[in-house]
Amino acid sequence: MPGATGPPRRERPVKVLSWNLLRLTGAAAEDVAALAQKERPDLFLMQEATKHMETLPDLIGGHFHRLSWLGRIHGLAIWSPTPFPRPTALSLPASRLPGRLPRRRAQIAQIGEITFANVHLSHGQLLNRRQLGRVAAALHGRPSAIIGDYNAVGPVLLPGFVDVGPREPTHLASNVVPFRLDRCLAHGLVCRSAYALDFGPSDHRPIRLELDLADSNSAPATKARKPRKDRLRRFYR
Repeated sequence: MPGATGPPRRERPVKVLSWNLLRLTGAAAEDVAALAQKERPDLFLMQEATKHMETLPDLIGGHFHRLSWLGRIHGLAIWSPTPFPRPTALSLPASRLPGRLPRRRAQIAQIGEITFANVHLSHGQLLNRRQLGRVAAALHGRPSAIIGDYNAVGPVLLPGFVDVGPREPTHLASNVVPFRLDRCLAHGLVCRSAYALDFGPSDHRPIRLELDLADSNSAPATKARKPRKDRLRRFYR
């Protein structure tokens, strides 16, 4: 019907950078600013971001939100050159065992028609999969991407989502052992490109993605399945 149109679609993919900054000893705000000026992303997701990173808008302008973790000097942060709604915080499952803090949270941001979840997951290989399941459930089947430091070794299978991130290693443990820790799982999206950039001051490589809404000509998304009963719930909080 003439004149009946839906929400405007972006004319190009959303360009996203994600980088674990390595707290106080890794990338500084000036390093992040330099990378943003070089790559010109629509969205920059950061993990292990300290309060010093709040100076980023003074260096390159734009809009910045940081989510701190209780009892830690670092947390998650998002920067964009254009305004976006204030991100929300999502609490993630945590181990009941002593000494397994901090309680981790995800940072959920809506950029146009795509929902982004900025994550820095736990090192426990069972626990970080449970945390991913919590994030996926909170996205409610919307076109979305879960991006960040997964701390996951080996395949990550999440019903309804496809691993579209770079395939090369992104982290050197003790500067020796390579792992692909920085990843992206996407639902209802098409990844136009995915690269791991060169190492900088951090022990993680930044990753760069170009994500677009899936359409009728794109590969169909995996159908979401009903979650299985959680038989290990008593071990987490």
